[in-house]
Amino acid sequence: MIDVPLSVLDLAPVAAGACAGEALRHTTELARRTDELGYHRFWVAEHHNMPAIASSAPAVLIAHLAAHTTDIRLGSGGVMLPNHAPLVVAEQFGTLEALHPGRIDLGIGRAPGTDQVTALALRRTMEGLSAEGFPQELKDLMGYFDETATGRITANPGRGQRPAVWLLGSSGFSAQLAGALGLPFSFAHHFSARSTLPALALYRQSFRPSRWLERPYAMVAVNAVCAESDEHAEWLAGPAGLSFLRLRSGRPEPLATPEEAAAYPYTDLEREFLAQRRQGQASGSPQTVRRQLDELLASTGADELMLTSFVYDVADRMRSFELIATEVAGGLRR
Repeated sequence: MIDVPLSVLDLAPVAAGACAGEALRHTTELARRTDELGYHRFWVAEHHNMPAIASSAPAVLIAHLAAHTTDIRLGSGGVMLPNHAPLVVAEQFGTLEALHPGRIDLGIGRAPGTDQVTALALRRTMEGLSAEGFPQELKDLMGYFDETATGRITANPGRGQRPAVWLLGSSGFSAQLAGALGLPFSFAHHFSARSTLPALALYRQSFRPSRWLERPYAMVAVNAVCAESDEHAEWLAGPAGLSFLRLRSGRPEPLATPEEAAAYPYTDLEREFLAQRRQGQASGSPQTVRRQLDELLASTGADELMLTSFVYDVADRMRSFELIATEVAGGLRR
C-alpha cells in the first residue's frame, strides 16, 4: 500500500455544455469528499484565459472550500506570483490563515499560468513578468508575513499569520531556490516528467535548513485516473489529452466528453505525443495505479504525492479518488 500522504490538485474543469459555476460546485463536492476520505491537502491552481479551467482566483476559491470542509488543508497549486503584487498575496493569504489557522498552504509559482498577453493584462506592466524578478518578489512576500519586520508597510492580516509557503516548479530554477531558502518543494511531474528527477536532485543538493524546515520535503504532482478496469480509466483520461492538444495549438475549449475524445481524428504525431505524456503517470485499475505510484515513489523518493484528475464527469473524478483511497492507499488513515 502507498504509505506517504496523498493530496489532491484540482483545476475546476469546465465540461462542454456546462458553466463555470457548475465546475466550481463540483470542485466543492470533490473537496468535501476527499476531506471525508482522509486526503492530506486540496490545492487549486491559478490559470487564466482557459475555457476548460475555472480556478482563476485561488484565494477566493480556497475561502469557499475552507468553509465547506473540516480537516483537509487547503491551498494554491499555485498562486502565480508574477501576476500579483506581493502585498496583495500576503493580505489575501494572511486573511485565509487568520480565518482558518493551521489549514492554509500558499504554493507559489513563477510562471504566469497563461499567455503573455493575458499576463500583461493581469499585471498591467512588463515589470515583474520575467524570471529575474521572481526571487526579489518572493523575498518581499515572505517579509510581509514576518512579525519582526520593521518596514513602513504592514500586511494586516498577514503579519505574524504566515501560511505554509511552498515553491512550485517544473524545472531546476524553483527547485534550487526552494532548497536555498529551506522551503518545501512541489514538482509538476504531470506535465514535465522528464525533468522530475534532475529537479528533485537539485532541490535536495541545494537544501539549507531554515526556521521553517529542517530537512528537504518534496511533493510530486502526478496525473491519476483510477477506474474498475484499465480500459475504462483510459477512456476517462481521453478528454484531458485532447484538451492539452487543443491548448498547445492555440484552440482552448471546454473539456470534451470521453466520446468526443475517442472519436477525434488524431494524427500519428499527436498519438505519439500523448503516449509520451502518459509515461510516468498513473492510469488504470486500482492494481495498475498502485504499481505505477509505487514505481514513482521508488524513483523519486517523494515525501508526498499530489494527484490530479482532469476527468469530464465529477462522479467519475470522485470515484477515482475513492478507489485510490480505499484500494491503493489502504483507507487513507491520517
